[in-house]
Amino acid sequence: MTVPPRDRLTIGELAARSGIAHSALRYYEDLGLIHAERTAGGRRHYARQTLRRLAFIKAAQTVGLSLEEARDAMADLPADRSPTLAEWRPVATAWQSRIDEQIADLQRLRNHLTGCVGCGCLSLGRCALYNPHDVQGQEGPGARRLLPKRERVS
Repeated sequence: MTVPPRDRLTIGELAARSGIAHSALRYYEDLGLIHAERTAGGRRHYARQTLRRLAFIKAAQTVGLSLEEARDAMADLPADRSPTLAEWRPVATAWQSRIDEQIADLQRLRNHLTGCVGCGCLSLGRCALYNPHDVQGQEGPGARRLLPKRERVS
């Protein structure tokens, strides 16, 4: 796909417009999330619609999707133009359940933190953060009690 010169952005322009570092843009390109055309001198030029793809990536990360999940979601969207409502709807629908789960997890975490951290309640038998003798370490690395099971490192 050849992009007319007026619709191209250099990596510096893309970084400035998107707020994403040059290094991250190159990494996204390596992962296949975005695509750049190369000039004869090897400079990267991006189609202006790459800004929309970057906004999509940021939105995906905000709802907790990995870059690989974002790439998989974008595989069903057009690379050379903005998606239509019909093209976007399945992606949005899939994200809604993910967002609902994330909201529930954050509410649960907020409730635990409000009731436990620094309160001095001395309710060590039921405190979600108390971990005598590091028994939680036997289950694996990372935070075990406050994170939902799907996010625990195993």
